[in-house]
Amino acid sequence: MDRTDLEQFLARHPPFAELDPGTLAEMAGAARVVPHGAGDLILDAFLDPSVETFVVVEGEVDVWDDRDRILEAADERLGPGAVFGFSAMLTERSVGPRVVAVGDVVVAAIPAAVVEPALTSAEGARFLAEHLSAALRRATGNQAYSLVEELIAGKPLLVEPSAEVAEVAVRMTEHGVGCAVVELADGPSRYGLVTDALLRSQVLAGGRAPTTPVGTIVDVEVPAVDLGDTAAEALMLMLERDAGYLLVLDDAGLLRGVVEPRDFAVSPSTAGVSLHEQLRRASSVAELGRRGRQVTAMMIDLLARGLTSGRVIAIYSAMIDTLVRRAIELVFDQHPELPIDAFTWLSLGSNGRREAVPSSDVDSAVAFIDTVDHTLIGGYRVAFDEVHAVLASAGLSRDDHGAIASRAAFSRTNAEWRSAGLRWMSAPHKNQGAVMASLLVDGRPIYGDPGLPAVSHVFSDLRQHKGTMRLLLQESLAHRAKLHSMLDVLTRRSDTFDIKTYAILPIVNLARWAALSVGSAVLPTTDRLRAAAGSAMLPEERVQIIVEAFEVLQRLRLRYQLLQVQRGEQPSDLLTMDRLSPIDRSIVTQAVREIAAIQRRMDNVSQRIPIGDWTAPET
Repeated sequence: MDRTDLEQFLARHPPFAELDPGTLAEMAGAARVVPHGAGDLILDAFLDPSVETFVVVEGEVDVWDDRDRILEAADERLGPGAVFGFSAMLTERSVGPRVVAVGDVVVAAIPAAVVEPALTSAEGARFLAEHLSAALRRATGNQAYSLVEELIAGKPLLVEPSAEVAEVAVRMTEHGVGCAVVELADGPSRYGLVTDALLRSQVLAGGRAPTTPVGTIVDVEVPAVDLGDTAAEALMLMLERDAGYLLVLDDAGLLRGVVEPRDFAVSPSTAGVSLHEQLRRASSVAELGRRGRQVTAMMIDLLARGLTSGRVIAIYSAMIDTLVRRAIELVFDQHPELPIDAFTWLSLGSNGRREAVPSSDVDSAVAFIDTVDHTLIGGYRVAFDEVHAVLASAGLSRDDHGAIASRAAFSRTNAEWRSAGLRWMSAPHKNQGAVMASLLVDGRPIYGDPGLPAVSHVFSDLRQHKGTMRLLLQESLAHRAKLHSMLDVLTRRSDTFDIKTYAILPIVNLARWAALSVGSAVLPTTDRLRAAAGSAMLPEERVQIIVEAFEVLQRLRLRYQLLQVQRGEQPSDLLTMDRLSPIDRSIVTQAVREIAAIQRRMDNVSQRIPIGDWTAPET
C-alpha cells in the first residue's frame, strides 16, 4: 500500500475522517506499513509504553485489555479501520493492550508526533469516549469510578496577565504543556487560558507583537468542573463544549488543575459517555427517541455499580440537556423557514435546577430576539410543540397544560419577558405573577444565546421589593410538608405518600425564596440554601438540616423510581408505604418533621421581625 492509498484509507475511518488533507498526508507519509503473519505479536503495551498508534489496514487482530487475562480468550477481535495502542502512547504508561495477528494482517504504525494532535483534539476526545469505555470497564471489573481530581497529571502553569506572550510560550515549552492559566484581576471569570493554538492564531498569524501582554489575548470562556465531579461528567462537558481543556476548581473557586482529552485515556469512569455522544449525533428523530429511552437503563446501571444518587442525577441532567438540544436541531432542520438563531430555549423547573428524576416533566420557555418576524411566531410555537413530542418519544414526561414553550405564555420576545417580569414584581398577586416568577427564576438557557433572556436579570432586584418578597415567602410556606393531607385521611389513602408534593417541593420553594432574598443566581436547591445560610430566617444549623433532608429524599425518590422502571411501571412520586423498608419509612417521617419545623420557624420569624432584617446575619 503506497502513501496515497493509506491516506485515502485513513480518511474513511475515525478519528482520522475529520482531519484536513494536509494532516492526513503527513500521517500517511510518516507511517510504517508492516505485514504480519498468523500468531505474530504486534504489540505488547503491558511491557513497554507504545510510541505509535496502530491501525488495522487488512485482516484481523485479537486484543487483550487486561494483563491478568492474557492466557484466556481475547477481549475483542478487531478488523480493518480499528485503532489500538493509543492509550499507552498518550499516557506514556504500560497500560496495554496486547495485540496478536489472527491471520495475515497489514498494520499501519503512525508515530506519536503526527497522530497525537488528532487524538487529543475535541474530535479525538469523542473517539476516546466511544472506544475506551468498554475496555476500561473490563479492566476495572466494571466497578471503579474516577473523580476528576484523579485525572490531574501535574501542577498547572499559572502566569500573570502582564506576562509577555513570548515569555509564556517559552515557559509552556519548558514545562512541556500545551496551555497556561492566566489569573485574572477582574471580570466574570477568575481564570483564563492561553493555548498553543491561541498563540499561533493571535501572535504568529494575527500579527501581535511578542511583547503583547498575555492578558489581552486570553480565552475567558474556558469550561470548569469542581473537585468531586466524576470523570464522566467532566468528559461530557468537554465534548459538549468542544473544549481542548477543562479547569478543575475547589469549593472556594481556586484552581487545582487542568485536564485535557489525553487524561481520560486511563479513566474507568466513562460510563454513560458513549450514550451521551450517540444522543448528540442522532441522525433522525426516530434514532433520538430510541437512544433516549436507553437513558433510564443507564441510570439503573450507574446506581447499581456504586455511583451516588447525586452524581447519577447530575449525569441524567446532562443527558436531558443533550436530548433537548438535539431535538431542537432535528425539528428545525425540517423547518428551514424558521431561523434557529432567533430564540433561546430555557429549561425550567427541576430540569433548570439540574435536579430531574425520571418522573419529572420537561418544562420550558423561549425568549425570542426582539427583531423576530412576528408573523413567524405561530410557526415557531408549532415547532416547539414538535420538540416536546420528540422528547416524549424519548421517554421524557410532558405536561401539555404546564410550562412548555409551545404555549404563548411561555414564548415571548425578550422585551415582552422584561415587561412581564416587572409587572409580576410590582403586583405578584395578579395574573399568577408569583407562580410565573417562581418558574422563570429556575430558568436555565441551554440552547441559543445564553445572554438573551432578560427576565432573570429583572428578578435579580426582587429583594428590593419588600411587599413582593413577603408575598413570595407566604407562597413558599403555603405548601406545607406533611405525611398526609386531610383528603388522604378522608379517602383512606394514607397508605401512600407523595414525596414530591409533601416533602421535595416545600424545600425547593424555600430554597428559591432564600436565593432571591440574598440576590443569589445559583439554581440547585442545596446551593441556594447554602447561599442564604447564616441569616435570622435561615441559621446555619437549620440549613444543614434541610440540606441533608433534601439529599436523603432525592436519593430515596430516585432509587424507588428506578425500581418502578425495572418492574415495567411508570415512574411516580407516589410512594406506597408498605413497599418502603422500615428504615426508609423512618427517614421520610423524620425528614418531613424537620422540614415542617423549619417552615413553622420561618413563618414565626417573618411575623416578629421587619423584612429588612430577614437576611441580616443571625445573632
